[in-house]
Amino acid sequence: MKLFQNSTKIILLFSIFMFISSYVFADDLSPLEDTFDISEILGDLESIETNSALDQLPIINSRAYAVIDRASNTLLIGKNENQKKKMASTTKIMTALIVIEHTNLSDTIEISKKAANTGGSRLGLKSGDKITVYDLLYGLMMRSGNDAAVALAEYVSGSISNFANLMNEKAKLLGLSSTHFVTPHGLDEDEHYTTAYELAILSNYAMNNEIFARIVGTKNYTITINGYPKALTNTNELLGALNGVYGIKTGFTNGANRCLVTCCKRGEMDIICVVLGADSKKYRTSDSIKLIEYAFHNFTYVDIKKILSDNFENWKKENISNIEITKGHSNDFDITFENPLYDLIPVRSDLINSFHVNIEYESHLNAPITKGTTIGTITLQLEENTIYSGNIFVNTDIVRKNIFDYLYSFCQNFFHIFNHIFQISIY
Repeated sequence: MKLFQNSTKIILLFSIFMFISSYVFADDLSPLEDTFDISEILGDLESIETNSALDQLPIINSRAYAVIDRASNTLLIGKNENQKKKMASTTKIMTALIVIEHTNLSDTIEISKKAANTGGSRLGLKSGDKITVYDLLYGLMMRSGNDAAVALAEYVSGSISNFANLMNEKAKLLGLSSTHFVTPHGLDEDEHYTTAYELAILSNYAMNNEIFARIVGTKNYTITINGYPKALTNTNELLGALNGVYGIKTGFTNGANRCLVTCCKRGEMDIICVVLGADSKKYRTSDSIKLIEYAFHNFTYVDIKKILSDNFENWKKENISNIEITKGHSNDFDITFENPLYDLIPVRSDLINSFHVNIEYESHLNAPITKGTTIGTITLQLEENTIYSGNIFVNTDIVRKNIFDYLYSFCQNFFHIFNHIFQISIY
């Protein structure tokens, strides 16, 4: 009987430990076995740079990743970038964005019991604590506090479900069709997911917000809870460690594994790197560094507007005279094309000379034609990918001939015929 009781206690203690572990190790807190020294990876940076050649796409542990250009949202490299994945605390990118857009950051919040009891990585809030929205945002993004996430959600919209509705409405506005939110913190839920590519797009949008960018780019900060200071250090291990990194968010749950979203800018090039589902914190860090170094070593900006303009002008010189305008007052007209959304896009260096411009147009037009009328299309392709597609349109009004125009033409023709006959008769 005593043996049975002891066994029961052991099983009970083990169950409690596993239950607590699932929360303590959720989000951005690292189990002891997952700690590492980032200097080990940075010490191999020269080797990573050397192995960033075009024919050596980096070997990545993460289940999915995406690297995009911030200026154009162009996908540079990716793996499973459109597969739905759990996102852990990278969820808080949307949480912070919603809070910034919907409330006064100087407001003071009193922490509810529900917020204070939220598991996972915590800011350490207790029921009844008073703290400003602004300081909560730092606790949310730097310390990845799930308690801060719930407190903010309740303050903005009254409940987690109402706040999730705001998150999903924003996702819809941003065109994130494979992203869905259930919570403001990102603890595992079956219907809480995104893709590496869409998370990169969301992050790019968020980083355009000055307040958001300032918070996620802060390495150390001191907030105030109940009038007492509390020092915070950013969970983002690459911030301040890797050249050019200036944000944005870490994440970990048992279901999502290790996640990291990174902004990095060097010279003119500005990118966002997302890794989802890495087996360890060390892998997510090394994966991110490999992808960032590969992007900066192998991509360069190309002026696609110039490529389009040069090709279009050459084509126009040879072909505009072939466009016939029936019943037009004049054949003197001009055509142009709509500008691309972005003049510059990053292109892998070995593909810079692989662009192809294709132009299709209507060769017979009927007057009248108003300025802006579409008469064709122009596309720019890189290998088999369409980089740009736009309309060609008439850049001037073309008036239809009236009866006086026809009479004038008749008189002109008659005069030419008469003059020709007269010249013949003289000779």
